[in-house]
Amino acid sequence: MHRRTLVVALAAIAAASFGYGSPALAIDAFDILGKTLGLSKDQMAGGLGSMLQLAQEKLTRGDFDKVAAAIPGASKYLEQAKSLGAVTGPLKNLAGLKGALGKLGIDEKTASSFLSAVPQAVSKTAGPDVGKLLGSVLK
Repeated sequence: MHRRTLVVALAAIAAASFGYGSPALAIDAFDILGKTLGLSKDQMAGGLGSMLQLAQEKLTRGDFDKVAAAIPGASKYLEQAKSLGAVTGPLKNLAGLKGALGKLGIDEKTASSFLSAVPQAVSKTAGPDVGKLLGSVLK
């Protein structure tokens, strides 16, 4: 059941990205993804911000800019991750990112789903190359 709702959320993101709705739908699509995974708005925002923090640390500036452009409000999410206490310094690697998600109260199973779903969503909104950039920081 969890996998089916994740597929529905990714389909909503794809519809928003291919012009089937307004640009505001792209933001709503990440909200839908969060709800599908059972995350609160703060957990989703802090999780996205934490993932963006690791991407900022590991990617070149140009590549990070591509990833950030695929997530409307990326700078806001980076700030929220810090203000929520998920990011208190460099994350450095996947273990650091998982630690940040844990500080947000995201359990390991949900974190795993989140970490695979966000790059997929970015692939749908900005293209597979940008999704692969984000996915590369999770290795």
